[in-house]
Formats: sequence, C-alpha cells, structure tokens
Amino acid sequence: MNLPTALAVWAGIVAIAALDGLWHGYRGPRFALALGVAAGLFAFELFLAAPPVLDGLQRLAGSPGKLLAPLFPLFAVLIYAFGVSGNWKTILAATAYTILPALLLASSAGKPPGTWEDYAAVALIWLPVQSRWIARIFPYPPPLTHTLVVLTALSTGVAAFVFLRRLEGTGYGIDWRRGYAWNFGFHFIVYAAIAIPLGMKIGFITFNPTHAGARSLPLSVIGTLFFTAWPEEFLFRGLLQNLLSRTLQNEWAGLIVASAIFGLAHIFHAPYPNWKYVGLAAIAGLFYGRAWMKTRSLVPGTLVHALVDITWHVLFR
Repeated sequence: MNLPTALAVWAGIVAIAALDGLWHGYRGPRFALALGVAAGLFAFELFLAAPPVLDGLQRLAGSPGKLLAPLFPLFAVLIYAFGVSGNWKTILAATAYTILPALLLASSAGKPPGTWEDYAAVALIWLPVQSRWIARIFPYPPPLTHTLVVLTALSTGVAAFVFLRRLEGTGYGIDWRRGYAWNFGFHFIVYAAIAIPLGMKIGFITFNPTHAGARSLPLSVIGTLFFTAWPEEFLFRGLLQNLLSRTLQNEWAGLIVASAIFGLAHIFHAPYPNWKYVGLAAIAGLFYGRAWMKTRSLVPGTLVHALVDITWHVLFR
C-alpha cells in the first residue's frame, strides 16, 4: 500500500464516520473535535501501515527523533480531553496511558527484545482496554467510544514499539506477497471447519442468517478490519507472540502461549466467565498466530481474523 491509496481509504472511512454521526443526530464543536481526533489517530494507524511511509519516517526520525513519536497519541488524547471532557482526572489518565509504555521502553534501549520492560509496556497498553477503564477517557460521542479507545491503544503501541523500541518482525505493513492468498485461505478454511461444528456442538453459536446482518455488512467489514482485527493482531501477534517467541527461544511455544492469552482475553464476555468463548478464541489464536509466524506479516492473519468475525456476524447468533 502506498500513501495515495492510504489517503483515499482514510478519507472514505472518515467521511462515512462523519455521515453516520450526523445521521444519528450528533452536531456541534464537540462532535467535530472528537471526529477530528479519531481521524488523526486513524491516519497514524493507516499511513504508517504503508511500508514506504513507515520506512521513510523511521529513517527521517533517526535515534533522537524516535523519542518524539509517543507525543502524537499524547497530543491527540489531550486535545480530546481538554476540548470534550474538560476533566482534570481524564487529562492525567490520558497522559499516563500514552506516556508510561514509552518511558518503560526507553529504559530498555539497547537490550535484546523480551525484557520485563517490554512485557510491562504491552500490559500497560492492553489491560486498560481489556478492563474498559480507558473508555472513561472517551465518553462522547458513544458510537465513537470504542473506536477512539482502539485507535489510542494502537497508536500508543506503534509509537512505543515500532518507532521507539524498533522491535523487529512485527509485520506492521500492508503489502501483498506471493503465498499470502494460500496462507489466508488455508487458515480460514481449516479454522472454520473446526470452529463451526465445535461452536454449534457446545451451544456457543447457532446458524441464524438475518437480513439485518447482511444490511450492516459494509460497515461491519470496515469496523472489523480496521478497528478490531488489525489492532488485535498487532498486539497479540506482532508484539506478544513476537516477544514470547524470542524469550522462550521457540516459535511454537510463543504461538501456544500467546494463543492461550488471546483466549483468556475473551473471558469477560457475557455470560462471565465465558469459557466457551475462551476455548474457541484460543483455537482461533493458533491459526491467526500461525499465519503471522509463516509470513511475518499482520496481513494474512488480519484477513483471517476479520473474515471469521464477519462470518459470525452475518450467519450465526
């Protein structure tokens, strides 16, 4: 993906978000500011996924400049906090969330990947999202809360690990290489052949295609691809599985442990504790993680992840 393509995709999705907000009755300066912050954070996610842009910015930043990368998500959330909520507690929380992971990684500069600081930084990025604590920073507008949370977490992670830490092998780049189609198709088909009968057997899913699911498909594709699958693959495969594989000195061990953690991340979905979801998500993590392991790219695993979620949304309850 090059910059013009990224710009076109970005502009289209931001326009859809603006129209959707207007259709739901959101107006005024607060909505414009919240949408602007979301658009800025989405640009950070998408433009840096264009390999020429990421490579160019990394070279341009150099060693001193890479310390400035965490300031982008910091400024974005501070603009939101001052302009939308105006709460000093929110401002402090937003500052701590975006800066602490970078400070930890700055202290591990020059060390091989897999330090305790690396894992602590991943935890600081992930756990506030998992516990929904960070959602308190973005109370308005409600339809944008989840998107703002995900984009803030992703931008914080990219700034800390891709720019500051320069962690190799994350696969944070949208490109298409030979073998990706086979990798994507194989992992989706095999997982679907396991998960669908198993999910129906244990009562987790029921075949129930609806017109409502089909009508919402375009927005579901956009939301799932950019604000669920890509961010989760970056966190659990590009960061966590990557680090665990180095620490354990075994790719398969890293895959298994990261997949187990990915499964446990779904335990809080109702009804709690949702062990059925944990099991199916852990199995899914094995397939998503193997797609990353075989390509060292987030693209095939993200596509498998997105298609699994979209198939579930459209065909199952």
